[in-house]
Parts: sequence; structure tokens; C-alpha cells
Amino acid sequence: MKITVVGAGNVGATAAQRIADKELANELVLVDVIEGMPQGKGLDMYEATPVEGSDSRVIGTNSYDATANSDIVLITAGIARKPGMSRDDLQATNAGIVKAVTEQVVAKSPKAILIVVSNPLDVMTYVALKVSGFDRHHVIGMAGVLDSARFRTFISMELNVSVEDVSAFVLGGHGDSMVPLPRYSTVAGIPLPDLMDQATIDRLVKRTRDGGIEIVNFLKTGSAYYAPSSAAVQMIEAIVKDKKRILPCAVMLQGEYGIKDVVVGVPIKIGKKGVEEIIQIKLTPEEQAALNKSASDVKANIAKLSI
Repeated sequence: MKITVVGAGNVGATAAQRIADKELANELVLVDVIEGMPQGKGLDMYEATPVEGSDSRVIGTNSYDATANSDIVLITAGIARKPGMSRDDLQATNAGIVKAVTEQVVAKSPKAILIVVSNPLDVMTYVALKVSGFDRHHVIGMAGVLDSARFRTFISMELNVSVEDVSAFVLGGHGDSMVPLPRYSTVAGIPLPDLMDQATIDRLVKRTRDGGIEIVNFLKTGSAYYAPSSAAVQMIEAIVKDKKRILPCAVMLQGEYGIKDVVVGVPIKIGKKGVEEIIQIKLTPEEQAALNKSASDVKANIAKLSI
């Protein structure tokens, strides 16, 4: 298994380290435009493999030549969000970056599965899909796994229980219009509405929606990367090990949930073929309306693209 991580910043480098530590790749390539950075970080990771007991070979490079014939490519390239900056503010700059990256990746690895982390996530996944020309099952956005992890964390904190016993589900776009589903969220199988009142649920839902900017406001000069990298690597592990995980991910919908021609977060079965099935769960009219609004927001941003 050969995996490439594009972007050696905080998210990319942390994801690469997790991939190497978990020995998910025989060959791991870290590529970035900044001269020396991927080489230095890649060598540092490689030197950690004897301690971690991993035989992943890590290569850092500024050239896409070394990425040839990758099975999975994780795209993290783009500028990070700063205080006062919405995800939409990132769109024009990052669309150009993701377009250029995708063109170079596809030229070297025409059979790869692409996982997109760059923000605004849903729109950048759309950019990668359109520029690559790949089947929609091979281009997946990382959003719902991260948002669900944040929701699980906040539920665990509120109830003072193990995160292992908390299951949560978040659909829709990655941002202000995401759609957490409390009735599909459980603690040891107990539905969340049986454990806390609606006001508490609403407070945790809002904190989940604001999860990214909460961290940006703390850091001042950066954005989250530990949880985003973990979320991306969980998706990669599901592909590498053909685990058939059911995870909420951003994919192009073509009629599912009554939504077409837009990338939005829904539950999928993810395995060695990428998106192996889009799971359609029953939504209440209110939940469907929220998902429709989220998809409309993404579609409106897609309409602003010039790719």
C-alpha cells in the first residue's frame, strides 16, 4: 500500500505520523511546495519508525514524481483559517490550490482514492472530484468523522462517561449548517434524548457546530489538526484494511436523500473500493429540511467557483 499526503503542515504532518505509526503504508510520501520542510519532517518520522516498531518507509519531497502509483492520496494543502475568517473566506484561495494539487496527483496516480481535508471541505471535495474526473466513489471528504468525534467528546464531557460508549452522528456540510442527529446518537445504546434535556442537547449541538472556530480562537494563529488528522486516518485505515466501516463522510450525491449534484456529508460504507455504499437513513421532516438547507448552502458556494 502506497499513501501520499499532500501538505506537510500541521494536519498533513500529523496525519502522516499517525499513518506511519499504525503501519498503514509500506511507502508513505509527504509532499509540499516548501523546500526542505517535507524532507525534514519525513526523515524525522522515518527515524521514529524503529521506536514505534513500524516498517513504513517515509519519503519527504517537493516533487510529485515520488507520489506515482499511490493507492490513497490525502489532500490537506491550503491556507488555514484565522480568527474572524469563515470557511467561505478560504474558498477562492484554496480552490486554486486544490485544483493544482489534484491535477498533479491524478497525472501520477490515476487509480488513487482521494481523501480531501482542505477547507471549505465540501466545496474542495467537489473541486477534487471535478478536476480529477474520477468516479464519485473515489473522492471522499473528511468532515462527518471529525464533527461526530467533537459531538462525542462534548457528550462524554457533559455526562462524565467514557468516549468509547458514546456514538454520535453528524450529517450535512462541514460548517455552520452541519446537521447533528441527537436521536441517532447514543451512550451505551441509550438514545441521547433519554439522558439529557433538549436545552442541553441544543447547547452541545451548537458547540459542535462551532468546534473548529473555538479552537481557532484559542490558538489565534492556527487551527485544529490533532482531531482532523485522526479523523482522516480513520478513513484511510478503513480503506487499507477493507473494514467496511459506516462513517459519515462528504460525497457527491446523485439523488440520495433527494439531493443531486452536490457534495454533502452522509453515512457511507467505506472499504478498499472507497465509497462502497451510501447509507440512506430515515430522517424526520425537520432533519430532512436541515440537510436540504445544508446542501443548498454548499451548492451556493460551489456556484461561486471558477475552475
